[in-house]
Amino acid sequence: MSKHAESSVSGRLITVEGIEGVGKSTNLAFVAEELRRAGHEVLVTREPGGTPLGEKIRELLLQPGSEIVPMAELLLMFAARAAHLETVVLPALQSGRWVVCDRFTDASHAYQGGGRGISSATIDMLDKLVTGGLRPDLSLLLDVPLEVSAERQAGRSDRDRFEREASPFFRRVRARYLELARAEPQRIRVIDAARSLSEVQAGIRHALQEVLVR
Repeated sequence: MSKHAESSVSGRLITVEGIEGVGKSTNLAFVAEELRRAGHEVLVTREPGGTPLGEKIRELLLQPGSEIVPMAELLLMFAARAAHLETVVLPALQSGRWVVCDRFTDASHAYQGGGRGISSATIDMLDKLVTGGLRPDLSLLLDVPLEVSAERQAGRSDRDRFEREASPFFRRVRARYLELARAEPQRIRVIDAARSLSEVQAGIRHALQEVLVR
């Protein structure tokens, strides 16, 4: 937790990140279950989303065919994040709950930074403005090769605006995620999500244990 919030926060923030097809939904539920088993009250939420405004922004951003220039996309993500942080995430953390969030600022660096080419400096500026530099206590980066991601999504007819991007986009997104993980190895734990579910969840459980004993 950043110094921005640690004086008033007693809960913890755990995020789950990754490109499409890594199994985030299944493993978000697993993370929440593990934390509850350890005796914590848990809130599961998502970005963009988590609030009425955020869900409307999510719908707009994911709508196939929506023409949204990269900078507008980034600003919409942070608009949703501002509402989410103020009305959902911080109140939960301040009440002592543990928050498990599907994506957070790392996703902006990966998708709008790596994927769309917006500079890290621009994203960092918005991050400081909106979150005060708030960082998760642990970020689980579920990682698979692009071929595995494509195979898991094959045959889906309901792909959203991001899922319809071509492979070079996701190659850049994945590369930026891994770059972030190399820069902050203590916070961002890379989980090989191409393995069996039991192996993936064993890796997640191991990473969670380090946070649980702090």
